[in-house]
Amino acid sequence: MKLLWVWVVLPFAFAQLVTAFFDFNETELSLIESLEYGVSKINYNPLMVGLTLIHTAGAKGAVCLDGTLPGYHWHRGYGSGANSWLIQLEGGGWCNNIRTCVYRKKTRRGSSTYMEKQIPFTGILSEKAEENPDFFNWNRVKLRYCDGASFTGDSENKGAQLQFRGQRIWLAAMEDLMSKGMRYANQALLSGCSAGGLAAILHCDEFRGLFPRTTRVKCLSDAGLFLDAVDVSGGHTIRSLYSGVVGLQGVQHNLPRICTNHLNPTSCFFPQNVINHIRTPLFILNAAYDSWQIQSSIAPPSADPHGYWHDCRLNHAKCSASQLRYLQGFRTQMLNAIKGFSMSRENGLFINSCFAHCQSERQDTWFADNSPEIRNKPIAVAVGDWYFDRTAVKVVDCPYPCDKTCHNLVFR
Repeated sequence: MKLLWVWVVLPFAFAQLVTAFFDFNETELSLIESLEYGVSKINYNPLMVGLTLIHTAGAKGAVCLDGTLPGYHWHRGYGSGANSWLIQLEGGGWCNNIRTCVYRKKTRRGSSTYMEKQIPFTGILSEKAEENPDFFNWNRVKLRYCDGASFTGDSENKGAQLQFRGQRIWLAAMEDLMSKGMRYANQALLSGCSAGGLAAILHCDEFRGLFPRTTRVKCLSDAGLFLDAVDVSGGHTIRSLYSGVVGLQGVQHNLPRICTNHLNPTSCFFPQNVINHIRTPLFILNAAYDSWQIQSSIAPPSADPHGYWHDCRLNHAKCSASQLRYLQGFRTQMLNAIKGFSMSRENGLFINSCFAHCQSERQDTWFADNSPEIRNKPIAVAVGDWYFDRTAVKVVDCPYPCDKTCHNLVFR
């Protein structure tokens, strides 16, 4: 599938910034998340940060799917940010059965052998004040994702030589970073995109528990609000996917007890059933028409055998009136899912009416001259205002097509 990323700031698209080819397997590696390392023209010379393997992880059994050591990329903070820490959990879908996990362990999402030795730090990870006004001089860490269950599994399959050790990787990484200075943090933010955004929700209170009460600790979930939605055929594609992940990888023991006490483990992998119980301040950043959820949960090919949704799935401009009504219903479901969450004055919200996925790590969507806005506030400013308590931030966009600042994703 050829991918074009279309930048929309006027009623018509006028800038094609990224063209690339990706293989798309909806249960394994999200095509959309592959954009993560696409560097836009806005940041043509980004900071490249090297991979650090966690050498103490092996003895703890905290290993990737194939048994290799997990790792992270760390750029040290300085000045006023020397004791501030941002942990960004990498995304990249899930694997829900032996076949997809065996495939995954031969990729960077399942083995550190295949991970890039250096990655660009852009958006919320940028070291430039003009690109990342509030977090540019913090210690910024990107924790690589190589377990396939949002850092929550703890099991193995000896026959297939698969290690499902996401929870152990999370713990080993936190222990390693605490020993390298994070224990002295006066402020910390756990964030993540997509599967990493889900992980940031599931691990938020655990992260808070690492620090003394005097430390300001908050969490940010970008594109992690995966809804327990019915697909276009009336089925439950994403619930089936999550059921496989939870069952295969032994996730149930590492989900918030306040949820599993009254709901089944698969339900507790859905953030809508968890967010109301999180005690730590949490910011939810999500596109109301999440591109990944449209392609892989609402209208996947498996639920659309006649291809009625094919064009709409790839390009919102090709959706019929009835398809747009269906997508508006999805937006309504998302807004209903966050009603209780938004009642808390400590939480933050930025739900923009874009066809997008992961907006905090891309420079063009995080903070640029024409990045997406709601009420004239770009995402970076909204998150910063909320984190530092400069002002309450709970902004929800008007429904599509009113927002002309979106950077919509279009696939061809």
